[in-house]
Formats: sequence, C-alpha cells, structure tokens
Amino acid sequence: MSETGIFCVFCTCPDTATANLLAEKLVENHLAACVSVLPGVTSYYRWQDKLQRDSEVLLLIKCADHSWQTLHDFVLREHPYDNPELIAVPVDLGSGTYLDWVTSECAPPKDNRH
Repeated sequence: MSETGIFCVFCTCPDTATANLLAEKLVENHLAACVSVLPGVTSYYRWQDKLQRDSEVLLLIKCADHSWQTLHDFVLREHPYDNPELIAVPVDLGSGTYLDWVTSECAPPKDNRH
C-alpha cells in the first residue's frame, strides 16, 4: 500500500491500438483515473531464452489502491501478451487535489436510482 493510497502502474502494449483500447476501458470502468499513452518505447528483454527487442507503447496508469486488484485482473484478462508487464509503484507524495481526484475517479459510479 502507498502513503497516499495511489499507484502509478506501468504496462507495455504491442501497439497503439491495443494501448488506446486498454486505456479507454480502464478509465471507462473506473479502474483508473487517468492513463497516459506513451508511444515509441523500445524494450529489450529475454523471453524463452532469446534476447528480444520490440517496439512497444507504454501505459502510465494512475489508480487508487482499492481498484488495484480489479485493474490487475482486468489487464491480465484483456491484454494480448501471455505475461504482460504490470508493475504498480506506490505514490508517496503528490498534489493533494490531484490525489483526491484519482481516488474519486476510481470509485464505482454511484447508483442514482431512488
């Protein structure tokens, strides 16, 4: 858990279309307050005993700790990679009003029925 209850989550995607779709769904479903899509990432890694080099798109996902597990499960289910990068870094400091906004945006929508 973070000091503020907020995480910045890193997730790489194979292309812009996948990144945009995941970003939209995460915000639409209140799993993230904001997702920044950063194209032009080159990733080097070892996969199945071979050195890989791929162009990827990085998502920077801002979420509240109470939405982390659902966000995690959603990404694992929707992501095209067998083993997607999904790293949550705790945010220990930040603008209070921004952090409050992230928390409120990650809350499930209120039922407006009476």
